[in-house]
Amino acid sequence: MTTPQPEMLHLDSDDATGYPNSPLPVLVYRGVVNTPDPAARADTFETLFKRHGWPPSWRYHLYDFDHFHSTAHEALGIFRGKARARLGGPNGQEVMLYAGDALVLPAGVGHASLEADDDFCMVGAYPPGQQPTIERGDPKDLEAALARVASVAMPENDPVGGPLKTLWAHSSP
Repeated sequence: MTTPQPEMLHLDSDDATGYPNSPLPVLVYRGVVNTPDPAARADTFETLFKRHGWPPSWRYHLYDFDHFHSTAHEALGIFRGKARARLGGPNGQEVMLYAGDALVLPAGVGHASLEADDDFCMVGAYPPGQQPTIERGDPKDLEAALARVASVAMPENDPVGGPLKTLWAHSSP
């Protein structure tokens, strides 16, 4: 399987809502896993993420409230259904997510489900040693959240494949 080029979404910090987001772009990979069976898609995402050093942690839906993780980068592999999601917090950007798509969210990027199929489900993974905390934006805590985000180590590899440092280092809005 060759690694497709991801879409790159740049999301600025939002002082008004307290969402730190990241100077690094969200990577959106379309149609990474084309297996027709949802269970096989989930297994394939877990194998793919694990092979690239991001151990799978869960299978679940996307929360319907804006939140972020200031202590971990996150990989999401959609294995069933579709959803309209928002990235970047309450003032963020809407994206459609489909079965077979994968996202790489840098630490601090807000995300929420706005509308989803009843069976929408994803695989989630994090780099070794990174533990996500669920946080909601608070303007008075933005400076501290930005500091936590800045201290999160960059993993060597993209969970989908390829050198993450290259993708993130050579991106510009």
